[in-house]
Order: sequence, then C-alpha cells, then structure tokens
Amino acid sequence: MNKLLDTLDAKFAQPMSKISEQRHLRAIRDGVVSAIPLIIVGSFFLIIAFPPIPKDWGFYIWATKHALQILIPYRLTFWIMSLYICFGIGYNLSKSYGMDPLQGGQLSVAAFLLSIMPVTAKQGLMLPMESLGSVGIFPCMILSIFAVEVMHMCVKHNWTFKMPKQVPSSVAHSFEAIIPAAIIILVMTMINVVFKINLEQVIQWIFSPLVKAGDTLPGVIIPAFLVVFFWFFGIHGDSIVGSVARPIWLQYFTENAEKVANHATPTHIAPETFFQWFIWIGGSGATIGLIICAVMIGKAKYTKSITRACLVPAIFNINEPIIFGFPVMLNPIFLIPFILAPMVMVLVTWFAFSLGFVNMMFVQPPWTLPAPIGAYIATGGDWRAIVLCLINILISVVIYYPFVRMYDRAELKKEQEGLDEDAESSTSEEVATN
Repeated sequence: MNKLLDTLDAKFAQPMSKISEQRHLRAIRDGVVSAIPLIIVGSFFLIIAFPPIPKDWGFYIWATKHALQILIPYRLTFWIMSLYICFGIGYNLSKSYGMDPLQGGQLSVAAFLLSIMPVTAKQGLMLPMESLGSVGIFPCMILSIFAVEVMHMCVKHNWTFKMPKQVPSSVAHSFEAIIPAAIIILVMTMINVVFKINLEQVIQWIFSPLVKAGDTLPGVIIPAFLVVFFWFFGIHGDSIVGSVARPIWLQYFTENAEKVANHATPTHIAPETFFQWFIWIGGSGATIGLIICAVMIGKAKYTKSITRACLVPAIFNINEPIIFGFPVMLNPIFLIPFILAPMVMVLVTWFAFSLGFVNMMFVQPPWTLPAPIGAYIATGGDWRAIVLCLINILISVVIYYPFVRMYDRAELKKEQEGLDEDAESSTSEEVATN
C-alpha cells in the first residue's frame, strides 16, 4: 500500500500540483476568487427580492412590488461579474510577470469590452449586459490573457515609450502602456467591427462541451474524486480542481440566479455550491463524519483530544487540522472512507436535485457557514436542503465508523503498551536502586 501511495504521489499528484501553479491557471483562479465577495453580497439581494416566506405576508408583497429596485445591486455586482473577473485575471497575470498590474487589468477590460458585439437600440448602439454576466466568463478569461501577453511582449522587446526618470512612476507606466493599448484596440476592432466576428459566440462554442459535461453525473463525480485524491497526498485539491472547474461552476450558478431574477426555474444542478453544502461538509472528504465518530466512540487519549480540538473548525468547514493532525493525509486506514463518503454523497445529492426533491441553488453564502444553514440559504430557503444535508452527514458517519473504530483501537493499544513499558522501566529502576 505504501509503495502504491508513493507511486501515485510521484507520478500523478505532484505533477498535477505543479500544473495548477502554472502562471495563467493561477491568474484565472485568483481572478475568479477576487470577484467572490461581490458575488456573495450581490446574490443575497435575490433572496430579498424573492423572499422564501408565504405570499400573503406583508414583506413578500412589498418585495414583489419593489423587486426591480431591489435587484439593482444584484445587477451591478453579480450580473456583470465577468467585468470584475476580467480585471482580476489581468491584474494577477501582469503581477506574475513583474509588470504594472493596474495597466494589465485595464487593458484586459478594454479587450473584453471591445469583443462584445453591440446591439442597435432606439438610443443608438448599446452593449448587451448579459455579455458581462455568465456568458462572458470564458471570453473574459481568454481576452485577459491575450491583453496581458501583448503587454508582456511589448515590454520584453522594449516596444514602449520610455520616460525620463524625473517623471512620476504613475505617468511613466501610463505612457508605457500606449503601444500595447494600440495593438489590443486595433486587433479587437478589426475582429469585431471590420470582420464582424462575434468572439463571444466563438469562445462559448469552443467551451460548450466542457460546460455541458460539467452538469452531468460524471461531471460531478470526477471533480469530487480528484479533490479528495489530491488532499489525501496533502495537496490542496480544491485549488487544483477549482483552477479548471470554477469558471464552469460559476457559469451554472450565474445562469441559475439570472433565471430566478427573471421569474424562471433554475436548471443547473452542479454549481460549486453543490459541492460546498452537500459534499464537502466539514471540509473536503466530508470529514465531519470522521470527527463525529471519533468524538462519540473514541477511547484513545490521542483520538479524543485531536478530534475534539478539530470539531469547532469542522463545523465551519475548516478541516486542515484533521487532515494534517489526525492525520488523514497518507494514512492508509482512511483512504477508503475519505474517497468513498464523498462519492456516495454525490450520488445521493445528484438524484435528490435531479428528481426535484430539493430546489436548485442560486445564492452564494459564505463558505464558513455551518453546512445546513448554508444549504438552506443557497437554495433560497428550501427546508428540504437541510434534510438532505443531514442525511449526507449521516452517510459520512456510517462510512467512517468502522475505520475510525479500527484506528482508535490501534491507538489505544499503543497507549496501553506504552503504559506497560513505562511501568516495567519504573520497576527496573526501583530494583536497581535497592
């Protein structure tokens, strides 16, 4: 078993960890994460506009009447998230190259906006706002990288205006960006205006197979497996998988929220909240089940002390203490439940949503909320989400139970043997003294 684990770690886990730290993937990950505060706050206005309370209550009537005004913060945060993500990707990618991150962020936004095909309205040409939402997530990723790479090429080959040292740095950086800005604007204008190529549609078409695949049962099983697989080797699985999958999850989530805002029914089962509130309960690997078992049946001093210390963080979905302190990482005893529990929970949760037992998710609560509360809020106030969450916790407890019992017995045996050795050594010292 140890040889197998070493081989998997060396041949698969470590190379994938290095890939996740690739410059462009890291910039995409950090850019998406930078927009999460706006997404969280903006999504809560959907609950205010469509409160999960009886329709004859006064607040529901007032909210329905003023829904258009209540949703303004949602439309200017959540609904145009691609604009914020675009700036975040450009900023972080420029920073990784040692260039001015502000210029990188601005040039990225310019490239993204210039890619959007204007529509004709009574007031003249206008940019469709939906292009700044979920539709624009993949285009903004590609165009941010394009803009920063143009900037990097110009800096690398000294294709910039150099200002005297006496000029303030902010002014000097602005002039350095003139040539990259000219190249970006010219290229995007040629594509959009002259050749009338809708880059948004082209990029969406390229990524459409990934988007469709991610909202299927295999599409949720594979990332769930990979996350726990990497975590077992002590590698941040959420970071690795999220670098690739988070833009797809975010698109599902945004489309669900937009449908709710337009009085339609959400259709996507698998935004990131699917994993956050129903699979990663207590943290990756659903380790809340391990901790509950250890607290209830643990007899060894080490088992009881470490799990009781980890209980409170686990309630708020922080499980690094149990993974590294118990440890779960590289512990052959917990390999099976650490992978099996999330897989079973994925199946149960998927069919619960697909059969309509629980409402689809369209709100993004902070990830540190206890899982039942987060699940309730994420589904817009569906009490059945709490029931599903509790069922999944029970599943994780049942799966972890025999393995925790096995581990605790081994630890208890070690402690008893240690006490016996201490007693024997004390007796030997007394005899020697006499």
